[in-house]
Amino acid sequence: MATASPLADNGASSRSRWARRRSPRRPVIWFELGLIGVSYFLYSMIRNAVPEHETVAMKNAHWVWDLERGLGLAFEESWNHAINSVTWLIVSMNYYYATLHFVVTIGVLVWLYRFQPGRYAAARTALFATTGVALLGYYLYPLAPPRLMTGGDFIDTVIVHDTWGSMASGNMANVSNQYAAMPSMHIGWSAWCGVLIVLLARPLWVKVLGVLYPALTLVVIVATANHFWLDAVGGLLCLAFGFAVALLWSGRLPHRLPAQAARRGEAESGDLPAGEPATVPASAPAASEPAVPAGPEAVPGPDGKPGPDGKPEQDVPPAPVPQAPVRAARSDGTRRAAPAGAHPGAGTQPPARSSSS
Repeated sequence: MATASPLADNGASSRSRWARRRSPRRPVIWFELGLIGVSYFLYSMIRNAVPEHETVAMKNAHWVWDLERGLGLAFEESWNHAINSVTWLIVSMNYYYATLHFVVTIGVLVWLYRFQPGRYAAARTALFATTGVALLGYYLYPLAPPRLMTGGDFIDTVIVHDTWGSMASGNMANVSNQYAAMPSMHIGWSAWCGVLIVLLARPLWVKVLGVLYPALTLVVIVATANHFWLDAVGGLLCLAFGFAVALLWSGRLPHRLPAQAARRGEAESGDLPAGEPATVPASAPAASEPAVPAGPEAVPGPDGKPGPDGKPEQDVPPAPVPQAPVRAARSDGTRRAAPAGAHPGAGTQPPARSSSS
């Protein structure tokens, strides 16, 4: 008989619980709305509470600008001046910078919640981890945006065209951290949206929009002088970290999880997701194996006599197979027929010794 040790049973049970905990569950709308609201409030509060080290931020901005010029890729100033000369275009980009950053991100979250509930939690985890690690960048590496860099010739398009589009321009500059440019979460969030749209959307034109959205966002953050292009690289690195966290937590990347998810009641009842093999204890007998008694019972010896210790001899009965009824020996030598279907030794007592013997 196969038996399983308690350690093996505990290990299988732990793996089963971990698999159920990681299995996709249907998100709850009120919990998700509250989580998003609280998370964004904390993100804004922490981001704006980061000490504004103006001297360090300016020094870092000049270092980044010199690095880009050394690489021959310092194109931000020329883009800023060229696009600023087209009023309708730069004004549109100011509003793009202020609105789509939130509208598209929330739209993708709603789309995942409605049509890809099995992938929603992992994708949301990637977004939150991306945003969380960006806060470390704001604190550890304060960076002035190009439009605020001293000695530069960049144009603050929000102020020049009297529009709104930057939390660190105009009147909003007093309530927002102006030196939180590295990494760019406009790129981090837009690339998150683009990756999921390309991998999960079916229509080709939607996939094309998923590619164009982060690319156009890069043009906007550079043209409005809100970021260096190296800030965009920092945003992509944060996004890579976010997807790594989602992979570690969910076991798979969001697009490799099933689109649908079990209802929360089913997941909590212990049902494993589809494709998850059930764990069978090693001690359970196979369906094709006959049941074997736990231990042998006392039966008479082959000659019907008791053993040398005064008790009937012990013999292990063979596996039960259909056979003719067995006759039990009486003390007077006659034999009594056992009831039909009775197992030898099952429910019978050893033959009693007669008083004459």
